[in-house]
Order: sequence, then C-alpha cells, then structure tokens
Amino acid sequence: MSAHTPDGSPLGRGTAYPDRYDPSLLYPIPRAPARAALGLGAALPFIGFDRWQAFELSWLDGRGKPCVATATLQVPADSPRLIESKSLKLYLNSLNAARFDAADTLRARIEADLSAAAGAPVTLTFGVAPLREDDDAHSIDGLDIAIDHYGPPDADLLHADRGQVVEETLTSALLKSNCPVTGQPDWADVSIAYRGPRIDRAGLLRYLVSFREHAGFHEQCVEQIFVDLLARCAPQQLSVEARYTRRGGLDINPWRATPGRVPPPPHRSLRQ
Repeated sequence: MSAHTPDGSPLGRGTAYPDRYDPSLLYPIPRAPARAALGLGAALPFIGFDRWQAFELSWLDGRGKPCVATATLQVPADSPRLIESKSLKLYLNSLNAARFDAADTLRARIEADLSAAAGAPVTLTFGVAPLREDDDAHSIDGLDIAIDHYGPPDADLLHADRGQVVEETLTSALLKSNCPVTGQPDWADVSIAYRGPRIDRAGLLRYLVSFREHAGFHEQCVEQIFVDLLARCAPQQLSVEARYTRRGGLDINPWRATPGRVPPPPHRSLRQ
C-alpha cells in the first residue's frame, strides 16, 4: 500500500491566514437578492438578528502577551448585508498578532469593522450562551414517517388545521443545507414557536428535510422557513430560530419573528 500524503489529496488546500490586522478580509453579501426571490421588499414581515458565537478569539495586550476569549456578535436582520462566515473567521484570525491596550478597545474595533461591513450597528459581548435544551418544546424527529424528497425546499408540504388554534414550540435536529460557497454541509437544530392554526407535524418535518440538498446561507434558510410558514400556515405569531453547529470556531444562530415577539433566551444546543 502506498503512503498517503497531503499533496494531491482530496483534503483541500492550505489557506494563507493573515499575519496582521486586516478588516478588508470581511466579505459582505447583500441580503436583497435572496429576499427578492422570496417575494420580500424593503418592508420586512419579520424582526430578528443573526447571533454569532466565536470560540477562537485572540489578540495581544499592550505588552505583547496573548489574550483569549469567547464572544457573541449580533447582526440586526434589517442590515442590508450579511457577512460571509469564512471571511469573518479570517478577519478574526487577523487580530491574533494585533495589540490592544484593553479588551474594550478590541471590542470597539470589531464592532466598528463589522458594522461597516453589515451596514448597521453590530454589537459584541464577551462570552457565549450557556448549554440548554428548549423548555416545553416538542421534538418532531421521532415521527414514524417515510421521506423521499430532499430538495429543493417544498412549501407545498406545509399544512395547518385552521379549525384548531394552539400555542406551541416544535423542534427538529434534522435541518441540513449546504454552503453555497464551499458546498460543505451545514447542520442545525431549529425551533419553531407559534400561535395559530395547528401545524401538521409530519408535513413540517418533511418540509425541513427538503432543505437537505439546498444551497443557501444560514440566514437565508431561516428566512425562507419563516416566510413559507407564514404564508402556508397563517400563524398570528411566529418565531423561527436555527442554531447551527460550529465550523472554524464560529456558529451562527439566525432568529426571525413576527413584530412584537420577544427574542428567545440565548442558549446553545448540545451539538454546538
């Protein structure tokens, strides 16, 4: 058997990581085209944010000693641009050799750079959310059903009983889509809290699985789920949150909800 070496292997290619602070590494992507494909214009039917958790944040203090921390970044859903995840990873790595006299100085620098990229105020707080499962939620993953459609996402699978109004939270760990840049799989736990006609659980699970071969950014997938549920099931109140698993020290947690809905308490699922 011949020895395997990285050269010529299917394992990917090395990436030249930055050795100095460089905010130009951030790659913002306009939200408008994907929203237009969903029939959305300037007046959005939802509120929300994209909550990023960074587990590999490091910099140098004023005397050159390395510092490490975790951090939570929050990008408003009404910002004109989202930030591509690998570019954010490269940007954060560009801070590894940069000196800051205090952690608050670093925080202000990151907030300013990300706000400029997103086109709206982005906040940073040190630390990440605690591990916790959804309270009073019902997982639909144990349903004994056959599934044979894995893409494209099919809103026709969604149904609701207009004669029965309920208030409940449904969860699934079976949401998977693919990164439109790299093609790599993105995995998430999704939580759907609503008040309105009872959503058919089998149809909802089939619908979520229909994202399995879909290529879309995390934020766009959550917005499509929200828009499809709102149109097909007509809830009076709706909240959709996806907690994506970590890649490159970052996880993304988009949340979209009908106006007036209180954000869910920050928490991490066990897979994060």
